[in-house]
Amino acid sequence: MLRYDPRAVYHKSHEWARKEEGLVVVGLSDYAQDSLGQVVFVELPAEGARLAQDECLGVVEAAKAASDVYAPISGTVTQVNRELAETPTLVNTDPYGRGWFAKIRPEAAEEYAGLMPAAAYEAYVEGEST
Repeated sequence: MLRYDPRAVYHKSHEWARKEEGLVVVGLSDYAQDSLGQVVFVELPAEGARLAQDECLGVVEAAKAASDVYAPISGTVTQVNRELAETPTLVNTDPYGRGWFAKIRPEAAEEYAGLMPAAAYEAYVEGEST
């Protein structure tokens, strides 16, 4: 059974976003990490980088495939999860906790509001897998 974080909202390309202390924390959904298999490498954006919504935020390399990770919102990267360099499998074992990718200072509130809540994302995933 796939897990969804009810506090997060989701992008159609399987990234999650969650507001925390004025920033938006971004990671890869449990569905995405499960589809990729064991993550062996994560490439993250530079701190201070400005990203547009849907722009490539980074790359994950896994047992089954390599995949781009996209910014669910526009904004400036204020922090990246350096722990993923040493332990990329955190994306698999704790996708909504220690496996986060970046913290972004958002530029457009309407982008966050346009992302899918957990229940809608769950239905979206079920539709993709049928």
